[in-house]
Amino acid sequence: MSALYPVSDLYGFADLLTEPEVAKLRALREVLEQQLAPILPDFWERAASPVHLREPLRDLRLIDDPAILDPRGRSRELYNGFRTFEFSRTDVSTGMLYHGQVAMFRELVRQGGSAQQVAQWDDAIVSFSMTGCFALTEPDHGSDVARGLQTTARREGDEWILDGRKRWIGNAAHSEYVAVFARDVADDQVKVFLARTDAPGISLTTIERKIALRLITNSDIDLDGVRVPDSHRLQRVASFADVSTLLRTLRPDVAWIAAGAQAGAYEAALRYTLSREQFGRPVAGFQLVQDKLVRMLGNVTASLGMAVRLAERREGGVSRDEDSALAKVWIADRLRETVAWAREVVGGNGIVVDHDVARFFADAEAVYTYEGTREINTLIVGRSITGLSAFTR
Repeated sequence: MSALYPVSDLYGFADLLTEPEVAKLRALREVLEQQLAPILPDFWERAASPVHLREPLRDLRLIDDPAILDPRGRSRELYNGFRTFEFSRTDVSTGMLYHGQVAMFRELVRQGGSAQQVAQWDDAIVSFSMTGCFALTEPDHGSDVARGLQTTARREGDEWILDGRKRWIGNAAHSEYVAVFARDVADDQVKVFLARTDAPGISLTTIERKIALRLITNSDIDLDGVRVPDSHRLQRVASFADVSTLLRTLRPDVAWIAAGAQAGAYEAALRYTLSREQFGRPVAGFQLVQDKLVRMLGNVTASLGMAVRLAERREGGVSRDEDSALAKVWIADRLRETVAWAREVVGGNGIVVDHDVARFFADAEAVYTYEGTREINTLIVGRSITGLSAFTR
């Protein structure tokens, strides 16, 4: 088994990582185990976000250390995937707290911004001195946001005026900027604007009573005549086709999230069943429990295999919608199975946050839905393999 994941990586996929990459992941695990794991039950209960961990996570230099960068100044897709996996096997929400900044927001700026904008903002984003989030989804438009996006942008001199609403915006409450996707009333094309979260006319309301991803703060955002200078419009986003290109880059992350959450649930279930005794011996020694443990490990192993191959293809320049869509559909399905079996073998204690599996069980429902529902991703793959679109018009 992999030395990095001796319990959950049966086929040793992590052995494909370089020594500097493994060292980074071990350093990340140390922070997660020492500073995050002990506070997880309390933060989950209070639905509080561990924003204070941004500083120690930033100091690890997980994305900008020269030791892990290639000649292009980028880290490998495989390392990026395992970094997401490492976060998710401890807590999905905290991974989103970090990656919402350095993956989603940063990549949006790097791919959508002009060379001058990237030069001006990239270092600040990496250092968390400029914080931001991603605001695409709207109250009435999720799966159909490409056609139905209602937030508008109207140019007035050197400024743009934004009006509309956004929903489910993660990290907005802890960000200086929100990247607003809005439809230009002049040409009906979608553009992206970095609006300050403290700007006049913008209001954020925390979405409460969530049963999943409780350590990430999601917000409803109202935009009423919010002014943004043209210098803060991402210059290389001029249509939803450009947005789709951005999303294609970001979507594979959810496959790694779903794989990592499975590993966390499996490892928690294994620990519990080895320590819990019934009828005079550990419950891990019973046949039906071992059957479920093996099913969980099989799901984790297969999910990792798909995620690793997806990363390898992307590293080779192959980035197709159907690839990430298939990975999302299949691995998220396996996630639902794995967390259900984990909760089952932990018995009544499986609904108590202290034993970890309850968090993964709840979070699986959110992972199953976001970054494209099962239905939408299935239609993307179906269109690719048949040449026929089953999307409604």
